[in-house]
Amino acid sequence: MPLAHAEQIPTVPQIEARAFILLDYHSGKVLAESNADERLDPASLTKMMASYAIGQAIKAGKIRTTDEVTVGKDAWATGNPVLRGSSLMFLKPGDRVPVSELNKGIVIQSGNDASIALADYVAGSQDAFVSLMNNYVKTLGLTNTHFLTVHGLDAAGQYSTARDMALLGQALIRDVPDEYALHKEKEFTFNNIRQPNRNRLLWSSNLNVDGIKTGHTSGAGHNLVASATEGPMRLISVVLGAPTDATRFRESEKLLTWGFRFYETITPIKTGAPFTTQRVWYGTQKEARLGVAQDAALTIPKGQMKNLKASFTLLQPQLSAPLAKNQVVGAIDFQLDGKSIGQHQLVALDEIPEAGFFSRLWDSVMLKFQQWFGGLFG
Repeated sequence: MPLAHAEQIPTVPQIEARAFILLDYHSGKVLAESNADERLDPASLTKMMASYAIGQAIKAGKIRTTDEVTVGKDAWATGNPVLRGSSLMFLKPGDRVPVSELNKGIVIQSGNDASIALADYVAGSQDAFVSLMNNYVKTLGLTNTHFLTVHGLDAAGQYSTARDMALLGQALIRDVPDEYALHKEKEFTFNNIRQPNRNRLLWSSNLNVDGIKTGHTSGAGHNLVASATEGPMRLISVVLGAPTDATRFRESEKLLTWGFRFYETITPIKTGAPFTTQRVWYGTQKEARLGVAQDAALTIPKGQMKNLKASFTLLQPQLSAPLAKNQVVGAIDFQLDGKSIGQHQLVALDEIPEAGFFSRLWDSVMLKFQQWFGGLFG
């Protein structure tokens, strides 16, 4: 068990899948995992990266949701044998379809034809879009992921892991929230064809699931990345290689329910709130407020907040100006039962410029006295 107070938490449920992981979105803490770094076929989970790349293109203003895309022959299922029998938006060559509709076709309907059409529009070709996807793989630090297609249909040499898919889900929620919002929509109609979202956990009465993606091919088995919230807590579950469609939903619900039942996410230190103050030498101010640059989220067993302790260390024996705002000056360590459960960088909350010559000279003298007489003059 990766956290303290493990004896109070029941064993992770048995999960019927080749690999799985359960991740706290805010803290990044892994609550449960099995074979999380085994390279497996992602199938249509590939579209999570397509969605991420499209969301980034929209966010950067490179494309607009109102742009109309002319569908090419490569996105036509009738003319492309690879697409036959797969999930489709049912596009035809020459169709002019807004980016917003194609995007929903990818996210909600898992349309392989929509993936091709929008990949062509964003990057000029499928190959170029795959290259863009793999660039994001490197940027996000997904060390066991490589894409060869824009849609996720079987391709030798295309792989990912449960851990990387959880991290990709985390990035999708964090970096492109408007794009992620599409993942909770339950249905989409195009050309008078209504199709439901394939993620049936969106209809769960037990969990507040708002994404993310299903995937299935004969080679991959049944995959599901899901995310749900309960109060301030958000969990991401990944189940890869489940034997049946129903199994992936059942096992994902098991994981998420277990996580919410026995853990909680807390934020003991918030952005901008001072954790401690420390003497600063050679600066225009004598004390520096120290805290965190981003909320210090932690995952702990439920009810253990009262037992949480925190300590800090500085990178240098003394703080010396100039200090930049958010400059890292040390680390905060959080402990439960004497065991470290998380570390966060300790930063200067304010800019402190260097003082003038005579003030610095005086500080030099005082610092020497402090070193000689154990802080008597500090």
